[in-house]
Amino acid sequence: MHKDKIDGHLIQVSSEIFPTRLWMFKLHHSFLCDAVRRGFYLPVFHRPITPLCHLQKLILGIAIRNETQFGSLQASSVVPAMGVGKAAAKENPNERLPHNPNSFSYESIQLQKDHLKSLDKNLSSLLAFGNASDPNAAASSRKQSSTGCKVFPGDPEWPSDAIWTAFNSTLGGALIKTVPIAAPCYSGPFYKVQELTKSSEPDPSSYMSPLYQGNTCPPTSNPNGTCTLGGFPSYVVNATTVKQIQLAVNFARNAGIRFVVRNTGHEFSGKSGGAGALSVWTHYLNDIQYIPKFDDPLLKYSGPAFKGGSGVIARDLYKAAEDRNHIVVGGEGQDVGVLGGYIQGGGHSPMSPIYGMAADQILELKVVTPDGYFVTASSTENVDLFWAQRGGGGSTWGVVTSITVRALPNMPITVVQFSFSAATPAAFWGGVRAYWKHFIEYSDSGIYGYFFILDIPPVPFFQMTAFWAPNKTKTETDALLKPWFADLAALNITINATTTTYPSGYPAFINTFPLEGVGGDQVVGSRLFPRTSWQDPLLSNKTFDAWSSTNSILISFNIRAPNVYNISNAVLPAWRETVLHTIQAVALPPQAEISARISARAELSSKMLKWKAC
Repeated sequence: MHKDKIDGHLIQVSSEIFPTRLWMFKLHHSFLCDAVRRGFYLPVFHRPITPLCHLQKLILGIAIRNETQFGSLQASSVVPAMGVGKAAAKENPNERLPHNPNSFSYESIQLQKDHLKSLDKNLSSLLAFGNASDPNAAASSRKQSSTGCKVFPGDPEWPSDAIWTAFNSTLGGALIKTVPIAAPCYSGPFYKVQELTKSSEPDPSSYMSPLYQGNTCPPTSNPNGTCTLGGFPSYVVNATTVKQIQLAVNFARNAGIRFVVRNTGHEFSGKSGGAGALSVWTHYLNDIQYIPKFDDPLLKYSGPAFKGGSGVIARDLYKAAEDRNHIVVGGEGQDVGVLGGYIQGGGHSPMSPIYGMAADQILELKVVTPDGYFVTASSTENVDLFWAQRGGGGSTWGVVTSITVRALPNMPITVVQFSFSAATPAAFWGGVRAYWKHFIEYSDSGIYGYFFILDIPPVPFFQMTAFWAPNKTKTETDALLKPWFADLAALNITINATTTTYPSGYPAFINTFPLEGVGGDQVVGSRLFPRTSWQDPLLSNKTFDAWSSTNSILISFNIRAPNVYNISNAVLPAWRETVLHTIQAVALPPQAEISARISARAELSSKMLKWKAC
C-alpha cells in the first residue's frame, strides 16, 4: 500500500476561534453528540476488501441536529467525495513567490491581499484576512447563527450553493462535497454498483474510529433505506498549496462556519471532523527533505534534520531517515500522519526513553494562523506559537503545513516478543506483578514495553508486542529480562520468547509493528502513572491493585519521556515523570443504543476513578 491510501480521523463537534495573543482555536468536544450508534471497524490494510454493502456492522456518521439528506443536495461544480485523488489545482504562475530553499514548492503558492481585489466584493469579504492586531474587532465581524452558535447547514446564514461554487473556483477546484462512504448502497445520485467494494481508506472525510460516528448511513443491502450526512464535515478542501489553506481558514472564519483540520490517519479525541464543518485535508502535503546541517543556537542544536509536510506518514519518514543512516522519533503506527496531530500533541514513541517526546524534536514549523497568514514558528520567529505547537495539540493553534525535526544517529535495536496466560487468575496476575516491579529499571535502561492484557475468562491473556531495546545486544536484553522470566517460571508460566536484533531503526519498526486495524466497539480512557507510584512499596501495591482490577482491555506502555534537551515546550509535564501509560477500554455491544453508550461511559468513569485515587 502506498502512502496516498490512508486517511481517517474522527469528529470535532465544534471549534471556535477566540481572541488571545495566538488567536487559538478553542475546541469544544460536545458529548451531547453521544447520541451515536455503533461506528465501524475496518481493519483492512493489505487485506481482502469485503463488499461494502454487505458489511452490516460497518457504520458511518453521527446523529446530530438538522441532518441533511446528502442525496438532496444540489449538484454543482464542487467535486463529490467519491474516488477523490490528489487535486490538480489550477495554478496562476504569478501567485508563486520566488523560491525559498527553506520551503516546499507548495508553500511558495500563497494568498496575497492583492489577489482579493479582482474578486466580487461579497466573495472578497469572505476571503479577507483577519486582523491579528485587533482580534476583538475581527471577532465582531464574523457571522454567527441566530442561536449564537456556529453557522450550520439549514441556517439562513449558511452560504448558498453559488457562494460555495465561487469559493471552489478560488481554490482551483479543490473543494469536495462530502458523501458518506456507504452512499453507493442507497438509491439516489450516488447509487453505483461498481462502488460497492471500495473501502474508506482514500476518502477525505471518513473516520478511523467508531466512537464519534453514528448510524446515519450504514452499509446495507436495502437500497431504499435512509442515508444522511450525519457527523461528517459538509465540505473538505483537498489542500495541495498554502494558498488553499489560507482561503479555507479565511472563508470559515468570516462565514462563521465550524473549521476542522485532519491530515491522514486515525485520532482518538474526535477533533478532526464534525457536522456542518469546513475541513482542510492535508493528506497530500507529503514532501520530505533532508537537511544536512540545521543550526539553531537557541535550541543548542547543530546537526542534520528532516523537513516533512503535515501529511507525511510515519513509515515514509522512517524510510527517508534510514536512507540517510538516521532515525527519527515517531509512533509505532506505520500509517499515522507523524507530523500532524501526533507530534503537535506531544507524541510518545518507542524511542522516547532515549530521546523524549516527538514534540521535543521540532526545530521549526510552517503554519497558517487563524487570521489566514502564513508564518514560520521557530526559536526566533513567533516564539509563543513555536512553544505552543510543540505539544499543545493539533488543530489548536493553526494549520501546520510542514515541520522540521532532528535527525538522530541510527542504531541497532533488539526486540523481544512473547505472550502468556496461566492456570489461574492469581498466577497470571502474579506474573504481571513480577513485570510491574521492573518498570522503573526497564524504562531507565531505555526500554519501551508495549503490551496488552485481555481479561478473557477464565484467565486473562498477556501479549508483549514489543520489548523494544534500542542500542542493546541480545545478551544485554536477555540479562534485563532474566529476573522477570525466572519469576514467571516459578509461577509455572511458560514463555516462548522470540528475540530479534535488527541492524537499524527502519527494519525494526517495519517488522515489529505491522499495519494494524484501528477503531473498535469500545469507549476508552487513559492515564499516565508517575514513577513515584513505584518508589513507595505500599503505594506501588495499591496502584497495581487498582490498575489490575478493572476487568477491562488494557493497552499499556512501560515508557519514560525525559526532557533530554532541557527545553521549554507545551508537552504535558506529567510525561516527564511517567513510567506507565495505560489505555483501558469498555466494550460496547453491536449496534449499541444510547442507553448502552451511557452505561459504558459510566462504567469507564468508575474504573478511571480507581486509577485516579492512586
